[in-house]
Amino acid sequence: MGGPKVFQALGFFPVNPGVPPRWAPPLEHVRAMLALQVGVLIAHDPGTRLGENPEELHRMRVATRRLRAMLRSARDLLDPGWTESLRVELSWLGGALGPVRDLDVLLERLRVEIDDLEPAERRSSGQLLRLLEEERGAARAAMLEAMSSPRYADLLARLEAAAVAPGARAADVSLASIAAREFRKLRKAMRALPPDPSDEALHAVRIRGKRARYAAELAEGVVGKPARRFVRHAKRFQDVIGEHQDAVVAEERVRGLLGKVDGAQAHFAAGRIVERERERRRAARATFPAAWKRLAKSGKRAWS
Repeated sequence: MGGPKVFQALGFFPVNPGVPPRWAPPLEHVRAMLALQVGVLIAHDPGTRLGENPEELHRMRVATRRLRAMLRSARDLLDPGWTESLRVELSWLGGALGPVRDLDVLLERLRVEIDDLEPAERRSSGQLLRLLEEERGAARAAMLEAMSSPRYADLLARLEAAAVAPGARAADVSLASIAAREFRKLRKAMRALPPDPSDEALHAVRIRGKRARYAAELAEGVVGKPARRFVRHAKRFQDVIGEHQDAVVAEERVRGLLGKVDGAQAHFAAGRIVERERERRRAARATFPAAWKRLAKSGKRAWS
């Protein structure tokens, strides 16, 4: 079952999350945030299937990630079995969406770099783009197969139910304390970083930063302005490390394709691209400490 009319056929419609008052129970804020992200996921399904605008897939993938992260952050308020099984299915969906989105990002970066090369280098480096476009075609076919499966339809049904009535358990925990816990984990990870951290260590910190940001988004309706400020700085922190990670991945992928392209010009162009990605990596590392300093300051104000 697939296509833009899938939701009408299945009876799925975006759930209106509403805006709970600040004094509403924590679970009601969680429900509203889940409903919001379920609505985003559903809204961008048709565009993701059509494939005309890469932003549609991007928004759907982000909604999938947010849902999974929010279920993790709010686990003290939710039934463990219900939460974990839903997170497993969201991870499966993310695994179907991710390869296509990653290749979209990589192809966009390489097209910009190649456009800035000399004409002969541009022609030769077109081999790199063709190889990646073939890979993207295969990844997209696998994604569409997953989105047309009964497993996906079942996940949509479960998400719609979660947006109305999450599987809850009795717990005396606030959303602010949940966000504070995620920030403390991020701060601990940052303090453990050596002066010149590895690419893998920075990527791990990026994941911690995302978790802290999404937990803060859960608490935003309760905490107000300090949480919004934290979310803004967390996004900047995430963008800086994300640019670093994109540069690392782009260099690795270009190097991995060298054995599949012919001609000295293509290899020369690939070398030029690698050097530019290294410069972007260096620039992100230089910006990283200031981005963390601002986030740490806003985190102290929001959660202490």
